[in-house]
Amino acid sequence: MVMKNTSDYIEEHIKSILERVSVAELKRSELASRFEVVPSQINYVIKTRFTASRGYIVESKRGGGGYIRIGRITFSDKHELIYDLLQNMGEELSWPVYSDILQLLFDENLMTEREGNLTLAMGTDDSLGADANRIRARMMRQILRRLDRKED
Repeated sequence: MVMKNTSDYIEEHIKSILERVSVAELKRSELASRFEVVPSQINYVIKTRFTASRGYIVESKRGGGGYIRIGRITFSDKHELIYDLLQNMGEELSWPVYSDILQLLFDENLMTEREGNLTLAMGTDDSLGADANRIRARMMRQILRRLDRKED
């Protein structure tokens, strides 16, 4: 059995809110109090688990009246999603972003679980060697271009 940590519970809580509303406006201090953590742990969860490569947009304002707004990025169709990913991808792609994009493609039904797992295996630092980040970016570009041509 997999043990969950506090960050997992915070993530689940935020996702459950996002299932009810399209954009969640949260108070960092209220979340910290609810989960009995310091506000920096809330920042950590937001920064690592609600990223653009995972399909989220985050807006944050600090201070007394501060808030965090989180919304799910929605696309009108698969072509728009793929176009956006291609336009925003740099010349290098880190392992976490690479795996996040593959998860997003799976979540959007553009890739099967098997295809995603095989692609994850091919994209590891061990498989790609010293220039892994550059090779991953080139691989992802080719995957996205192919998915854009693939018939549903």
